[in-house]
Amino acid sequence: MDHLPLAIVPSSPEGKRVVDAYKKAVTTVATATAYVMLARGMARELLPDELRAAVRWGVELVRARLGRTRDKEHRETNTVVIRRNVEFNTENHLFSAALTYLASTIDPRTMRRLCVARSKDKETDGSSSWSTSLRMEPGGSTTDTFDGVVFTWTSAGSDDNKDGGGHWGPRETTLELSFFAEHTDTALERYVPFVMSTAEQLQRQDRSLKIFLNEGGWNGINHHHPATFDTLAMDLSLKQAIIDDIDRFLKRKEYYLRIGKAWKRGYLLYGPPGTGKSSLVAAMANYLRFNLYDLDLSKVYDNSNLHRLLMDMPNKSILVIEDIDCCFDAKSREKRKTPKPPADGDNNSIAADDDNDDDEMHDMGAYRQHNITLSGLLNFIDGLWSTSGEERIIIFTTNYKDRLDPALLRPGRMDMHIHMGYCGWEAFQTLAHNYFDVDDHALFPEIQALLTKVEATPAEVSEMLLRSEDVETAMPGLVKFLQDKRRGGIRKVTEIKNDQAAAQKEMK
Repeated sequence: MDHLPLAIVPSSPEGKRVVDAYKKAVTTVATATAYVMLARGMARELLPDELRAAVRWGVELVRARLGRTRDKEHRETNTVVIRRNVEFNTENHLFSAALTYLASTIDPRTMRRLCVARSKDKETDGSSSWSTSLRMEPGGSTTDTFDGVVFTWTSAGSDDNKDGGGHWGPRETTLELSFFAEHTDTALERYVPFVMSTAEQLQRQDRSLKIFLNEGGWNGINHHHPATFDTLAMDLSLKQAIIDDIDRFLKRKEYYLRIGKAWKRGYLLYGPPGTGKSSLVAAMANYLRFNLYDLDLSKVYDNSNLHRLLMDMPNKSILVIEDIDCCFDAKSREKRKTPKPPADGDNNSIAADDDNDDDEMHDMGAYRQHNITLSGLLNFIDGLWSTSGEERIIIFTTNYKDRLDPALLRPGRMDMHIHMGYCGWEAFQTLAHNYFDVDDHALFPEIQALLTKVEATPAEVSEMLLRSEDVETAMPGLVKFLQDKRRGGIRKVTEIKNDQAAAQKEMK
């Protein structure tokens, strides 16, 4: 201990004990250090690099978690209180939206106390359906993660809920949303709107769809059409293109606003009767969960009435005008002349014969029909009235695209033209799976070959498949139908050729 300062070396027995303890401590530290160095050397020699890296990773993970735990104890937390009602007993829509959203995120296995509600919803047509929902009990809490930020939801109750007269009322339930203070902007500007939009989508998924008809105003009934894109018999690539187009449309609200266009989408469905145009409309409604508004233009008397009906349509809806080629004549708008109404007090009409009376009534009907113009309809599609609503789908259907007014076919008016053709191989495969849950059969190759030579609509093929629930009976029946149809087509072509040849012979 010569290196120790003499001033601190006591000569008393107590001082000797201190020195001995110091020596022992130094010796112990030196020994421990030697062991550590020896262990590190052995680890380098004996342990593989992967194992040593895993040990270092584990040590760092423990340090990080301990550090976050200490940080959380000192981080400021903000809480947003969401009450069921606000001033003047007005309903707080955020409260109901939060309940709907949380019902979809709650994990029953992690909740000690949970409220399960079973409700019966009555529809306007007299039918009813049951729904089950999950809710937190007062005092319960759950967490939700959004963009890497953890939010804590807590259900709280007020025990001193009194009305204006000082009487005790039912216990008011509130929801509390807690988060770290630095995430306040994320919570209010992004998370809360996300909760609202998600709840709206969930409510739309649960509600019964309706189809509205214009009878003076819009009158709706429940729409239970079972068609979906999964069951729709059509070309698979075309089906996927429609789904992608719809999905892209739904996500582009800000894009439409930025480019200065109304947030709407137009589809023209054309093809022979029985090719599935109405089924596609139903499938789109079921996919979007949008109500249908089936506009019968024969019941609309003028453009003002048309605009009123279209203005009464809510957002997130589908406007359907079937057989648009039958609603207006095939002439262009420049060549069309509107009949004049019969003049009041025309004495000549009294002396007219029965045939003239019939002609006059026909002209009156034509006048009333032509009071609604194609221009009035187009003005709503992409004119000044097109911005009267948003997130709308407009669908026109026709069996004869060539009969349409050129104004309807102008680029940009109907965004997507969808040809609904005859039943092809992929469409048939969908039908076979729908009806019999089969993906292969011994007659499939023959059916595939016949479908390339025969013009059969999906409706005709479906009718043949419906005739029997036994696949071994239905498939031969379909083959015979397609063979007969092919022979009939060949016979018809032969007759046409013979008629043409006879006509040419007579001309000579």
